Formats: sequence, C-alpha cells, structure tokens
Amino acid sequence: MNITDFYDYCLALKGVTEHFPFDEDILVFKVGGKMFVLSSLSEWEKEKASVNVKCDPEEAIELRERYQGVTPGYHMSKKHWNTVFFHQDVPDREVLDMIRNSYELVFASLPKKVREQI
Repeated sequence: MNITDFYDYCLALKGVTEHFPFDEDILVFKVGGKMFVLSSLSEWEKEKASVNVKCDPEEAIELRERYQGVTPGYHMSKKHWNTVFFHQDVPDREVLDMIRNSYELVFASLPKKVREQI
C-alpha cells in the first residue's frame, strides 16, 4: 500500500475530515471531530509507514499476538490503540479492515445527533 491508497481509503469513509493538530507531519483523520487514525507523513517517505488505529481492547491484544507488525499504540492508550506497520507481516487488506474498524468504533461512540448529521 502507498500513501495515496491510504489517504483515499480514509477520506472515502462517510463524514471523514483530515487534520494536522499536532504538527505538519502527523496526518489525522477524524469522524465527528474524533480521531480514528493517524500516521506520520515523514515515515511514509522513509518507507517505514505505520498507522495508529483504535481497537476493542481484546481485539487489540489478539492482533498484537497474531502479527509482528502490530504493536501497542505509539504515544496512545496502549489498551485502546494499536500501531500497525505497513510492509511487514500484516496484509494490506487487514490494515484496511483495522482502519474501518477504528472508524466504526469512533463513529458508534459519537452522540446520536452527531451520527445522524453524518
């Protein structure tokens, strides 16, 4: 997967917006004003790309046990976030599924009024 595929996939999800709230390097995608995935642009340039995704705590542990390319979320809650490295042992399709699951977890946590507006 490349940065364009990642970017296009995230923006295609309903109600998603992109932000740089931390600095000019960390691209954050949000739904309803809440972050569901983030990634360092400079790491994509170095071909060391990864994404942080929100996970169900039990699923987060299972994914870490299944793949070497999945670790506890870097600079995030280790219970609820995983860092997923591209171009390791995690298939691209699985990474996209993790991104979608993160989106769905965050979307489901939004107030009903916000979900209905999206």
